[in-house]
Amino acid sequence: MNTKIIYLLTLILLLFFSSIYSQDKSGNELAKKKYTLSGTISDAKSNESIIGVNVYFPELKTGTITNEYGFYSITIPKGNYEVQVSYVSFQTVTENVNLEKNTKNNFKLSSIGEQLQEVVITTDKKATNIAKAEMSINKLSIATIKKMPVVLGEVDVLKSILLLPGVTNAGEGASGFNVRGGGADQNLILLDEATIFNSSHVFGFFSVFNPDAIKDLKLYKGGIPARYGGRASSVLDIYQKDGSSTGFHMNGGIGLISSRLLAEGPIVKDKGSFLIGGRASYAHLFLKLSQEQKNNAAYFYDLNTKLSYKLNPNNNLFLSGYFGRDVFSLDKSFTNTYGNSTLNLRWNHLFNDKLFSNLSVIYSDYYFGLDLDLAGFKWDSGIKNYNIKYDFKNYISDKFKLNFGVNSIYYDFNPGTINPTNPNSGINFSQLDKKYAFEPALYIEAEQEISKKVSLYYGLRYSLFYRLGQSTTNVYANNEPVTFNQELQIYEKATPIGSKFYDKNKVIQHYNYLEPRFSVAYGIDKNQSLKASYNRMVQYLQLVSNTSSPTPLDIWMPSDNLIKPQIADQVALGYFRNFNEEMYSFEAEAFYKKIQNRMDYIDGADLIANEAIEQVILNGQMRSYGLELMFRKNEGKFTGWISYTLSKSEQQTPGRNSSEIGINNGKWYSSAYDKLHNLAVTSSYNLNKKWSFGANFILQSGQPVTYPNGQYTYQDILVPSYGLRNENRLPIYNHLDLSATLTPHKNDNRSWNSEWVFSIYNVYNRKNAASIGFQQNADTGNNEALRTSIFGIVPAVSYNFKF
Repeated sequence: MNTKIIYLLTLILLLFFSSIYSQDKSGNELAKKKYTLSGTISDAKSNESIIGVNVYFPELKTGTITNEYGFYSITIPKGNYEVQVSYVSFQTVTENVNLEKNTKNNFKLSSIGEQLQEVVITTDKKATNIAKAEMSINKLSIATIKKMPVVLGEVDVLKSILLLPGVTNAGEGASGFNVRGGGADQNLILLDEATIFNSSHVFGFFSVFNPDAIKDLKLYKGGIPARYGGRASSVLDIYQKDGSSTGFHMNGGIGLISSRLLAEGPIVKDKGSFLIGGRASYAHLFLKLSQEQKNNAAYFYDLNTKLSYKLNPNNNLFLSGYFGRDVFSLDKSFTNTYGNSTLNLRWNHLFNDKLFSNLSVIYSDYYFGLDLDLAGFKWDSGIKNYNIKYDFKNYISDKFKLNFGVNSIYYDFNPGTINPTNPNSGINFSQLDKKYAFEPALYIEAEQEISKKVSLYYGLRYSLFYRLGQSTTNVYANNEPVTFNQELQIYEKATPIGSKFYDKNKVIQHYNYLEPRFSVAYGIDKNQSLKASYNRMVQYLQLVSNTSSPTPLDIWMPSDNLIKPQIADQVALGYFRNFNEEMYSFEAEAFYKKIQNRMDYIDGADLIANEAIEQVILNGQMRSYGLELMFRKNEGKFTGWISYTLSKSEQQTPGRNSSEIGINNGKWYSSAYDKLHNLAVTSSYNLNKKWSFGANFILQSGQPVTYPNGQYTYQDILVPSYGLRNENRLPIYNHLDLSATLTPHKNDNRSWNSEWVFSIYNVYNRKNAASIGFQQNADTGNNEALRTSIFGIVPAVSYNFKF
């Protein structure tokens, strides 16, 4: 076994056993006078655990927050103290605690109001955390997200994060999102710890996340904790609600194109709960009214489920799942079906008042299928992974917390299977070479308060990756699957000189990397601080796509001996300040990120069903840098924020030797995700108990594209010629959206609550260019531009309810 993994595993085991047995074993007199207060904090109405609750001791000027499962632990000197437990949208609880021994105290918080938008627990402390050594992290509450006006009235988690600094997408109706100039494939998206490989419904119009089922959302853009790995740009970590264990509740909504319904309630009162929620679109049913469109369809559906059970005060079990599908059909001759499936079995265990653990067994599957009835065959592809992870959180003291753990992921890649559906089609069963991989990792991370002004986060992740058989790999001269034609000055596919077969689980290629993470915060005073961070991330999975926005047809593949893993190094420096008793916040961050081994495609690359994808790609590099600004109003009837990002994202693939010109003549060029300017404004205003209003405004630089710069005639056909990659841009992208929410007066004798949401997307009818193509003018013979826009003004209305 590699010596690095032996050392790190030994360290983690020592920490684990010392954590269990060190409590109250010290002979130090000072240690005897310190005791631990611990417990869980939950919603009084539903028993739902609450993430990020503040537990604060004013006399000691110290405190802690609850973890992802609502657990807190703090060790302080013996004595009688006042403790304040506070959280946004909940009433603050103040109690006296007499700490004469290690004590468990579970708190229950009551919601300030019973308005519909507060059904989902708020998960963000809006004021900036000045003291904590974390930066480049954005948290949004579902309550905030639900107030944002969106296209077609559908509340959308992914669309909401586009209003944050440093986050963009490829345009209207595009899937995925880009963080700090990175590709959409460089984002790790987790739902209850399970990987989501495609985050969009209907080719990018909606996200796969049902807002009614979501409890917590965090986006890590930098300073990423060591417990996360496998992607180069960001982590979007989303947790589902547990479900109410006190009583049965339902809520849902009816919109113009889709509806949703969620039910939750106790299995065993105060001990076990269930949650099940579903969404489905039905706009395609209106196509049946048209004779021309009656055989076409485009719709989605998904299902969120969760079971929770408390075995005893120290042990909890959770079983959560997600299933979603999109269906697109044309005249019954072409049917496209794709979507995600996940399942996660978790066990929370409390070893003692300071050591908390979580063991998870996770399954994730992304499926893509094409049924081509006219051609007589069906195409299936996808990726599956099986993950086991064990995480530990050790609350050693109020100034030092230690986390460590292990995880291992086994991947099963299916690039494509062809099954004949018509025996007369002449098509035979065909299977593109399946691929397998194994990715284990160990990590350790610490949060430490050095002094009243300085706090640190530091961590180390050790990741390994094994590309496994059973498969056949091509062998090339000089190990180069791409050759350079000196005469034509172009890159071409190389011809294999042979092949090699690897038996099942035989290692084809293996990698291992240390991934350090570090953050520091220096408190200038109680209202402002400076922070800095560094992190290295290694991405072993590659998305084969030459589009700026992910599509369902894109294929994931593992790194191997010819395609190297991406290695991202990022540094950031920030200034953070709260004003006027935390009513206002200001954040400014400058960042620089460089990524090694970013895939680049040679001109004319054919990616679909290509078994030798290595013949059309070269390893290049990316870099991005910029400044992010955010000003936020946190309290009052009028709340919201303004964010602005000035950034640059570039890619370079130089020649491999002095005789090659490289891609784009070896020069740096704008990546497909480069947006020089990105301005976002969002606000909400509560007029009274009945009416509230919301507004969003987005303005972004146009997406980089490549336009023809000339034309020539070949056999009486006018052919456009192109210059350097991405040296042109689409027009500036912008739109303004408005919404109004009407909450009717509640009858005190009824448990039914409801609201009407009226919204207008793109108020001033901006014709944003989704793309610009070129075609030959029949009269002049010249090539001319043709703009494609998706949305004009889009009014919408939806009805939401709960009981």
